[in-house]
Amino acid sequence: MNLTMKRAVLCGVILTAATGCGAFGRSDQEAMGEGIVRGTLGAHPDWQARLAPAESAAIAGEVLELEGGAYVIRRTDGVAQRLSHDENTRIDRPAHVGDRIRAWVDDRGRALVIRNIDHE
Repeated sequence: MNLTMKRAVLCGVILTAATGCGAFGRSDQEAMGEGIVRGTLGAHPDWQARLAPAESAAIAGEVLELEGGAYVIRRTDGVAQRLSHDENTRIDRPAHVGDRIRAWVDDRGRALVIRNIDHE
């Protein structure tokens, strides 16, 4: 190994030691993680506004049936309704058949917040 090559290797070792591994940019995993966070509903700036319970968007009733991604409830006016929920729905505790719940839904009818009101 000639002197120029030794200097290049030594310089590379010193540069890496001094600046750390992150000096050459972000890793693919970091970029992927940031993308996942930005893609979640919780990272959107209007998240709190969408979760703000509005009485006009509130639905209350008794759970009649449990489906994978929904509760079938009998509303206080006696009408049965399927209440869809997903991983972005905030649920204070899972409901069971017979529980009374109140839900706030978005403009597509998906639940944003579901609260058990049996103890109110």
